[in-house]
Amino acid sequence: MTLAAMTAAASQLDGASSDDIEIASSLAAVEYISDGCLVDGPVGLVGLELEAHCFDPADPYRRPSWDEITEVLEWLSPLPGGSVVSVEPGGAVELSGPPTDDVLAAIGAMTRDQKVLRSALADAGLGLAFLGADPLRPPVRVNPGARYRAMEQFFYASHSGATGAAMMTSTASIQINVDAGPRAGWAARVRLAHALGPTMIAIAANSPMLGGQFSGWQSTRQRVWGRMDAARCGPILGASGDHPGIDWARYALKAPVMMVRSPDAQDTCAVTHYVPFTDWADGRVLLGDRRPTVTDLEYHLTTLFPPVRPRRWLEIRYLDSAPDEVWPAVVFTLVTLLDDPAAADLAVDAVEPVAKAWDAAARIGLGDRRLHLAANRCLAIAAQRVPAELTDAMQRLIDNVDRGVCPADEFSDRVIECGIAPAVARMVRGGP
Repeated sequence: MTLAAMTAAASQLDGASSDDIEIASSLAAVEYISDGCLVDGPVGLVGLELEAHCFDPADPYRRPSWDEITEVLEWLSPLPGGSVVSVEPGGAVELSGPPTDDVLAAIGAMTRDQKVLRSALADAGLGLAFLGADPLRPPVRVNPGARYRAMEQFFYASHSGATGAAMMTSTASIQINVDAGPRAGWAARVRLAHALGPTMIAIAANSPMLGGQFSGWQSTRQRVWGRMDAARCGPILGASGDHPGIDWARYALKAPVMMVRSPDAQDTCAVTHYVPFTDWADGRVLLGDRRPTVTDLEYHLTTLFPPVRPRRWLEIRYLDSAPDEVWPAVVFTLVTLLDDPAAADLAVDAVEPVAKAWDAAARIGLGDRRLHLAANRCLAIAAQRVPAELTDAMQRLIDNVDRGVCPADEFSDRVIECGIAPAVARMVRGGP
């Protein structure tokens, strides 16, 4: 990553790590972020991250403890597909796959790792529910990490405690990582990644409940994230979207600092008053009695959660966690519409009328006529390119969308049929 304006300063610090360099100003921070947030190169690599809520199927109201979950996970490395396993604040389990050569390889690796993870949890009497929001239990943090404790304190200090707690402990997603692509196409690629958001949310919506009640939204996960501070969780695009690196830098500097780590990284403290990073960078405010370093800036970037996040690659963060029957087809569709040039050109036209319909997508999903049309058009584009291994999953997804049905509808039907806890228990045990 280029240090730009700070490189000269680095050369003057004998033996100092670049991470220890003090940021001279907000202008230097902007240059650092914009120079390094995307990497010029071909498209093709794909990485997946899948989150799922951990349940005890014998008692779905009970939230398994940190010790219960981590005792299972400590024996799982390495997984056959190369995923790293981690535990989210509320006990959700995340599989983070490595970059693979194409989307089919990424799906195959993640499927293998899911199978191993499920088997290990089942042996311990636990299981996973691939839903965008926990339908049953109140928000409770079980991960004792200092980062999550500080996040909790920050949200309560900023009067978003309930929403922040739900976001941290009750939501789960599919995250798709793709190459930034050639520099000349960055602006169009980032615009399309955002524009696809509402349509893909409508297709994959899978969180109709939260805390034991129907929310009235198909993607309650998106509703929760939409209620967070837009300076931290809103889209990064500027007015034109022509300069994604600059857009991301401006977004990051306007966002308030959430937490500060000690110089030895042994502790993390919440910032409980409003301090935009630009004020820290320019010395108007000192946090921890000091100016920020490159390490502080990099850490600040990890506390920002826009729907599309530049991390040298693009991290697509807006999809609900979804069941095995459809998630491979959802992933294939989104990656194809971004990475296949002909498909991308067609997708631009297909989603243009609903490119900013984030709330409608989360609330009524495919019940919106324009989103239904865009979803059908996008799936038709992807279906023309689907490999044989994914034909069945794609056909199921196409049939569902054609009928205006998303995973949230199917889960809702099961809840109405047998109740919330039995529906969750059946899902966790691998039933339909």
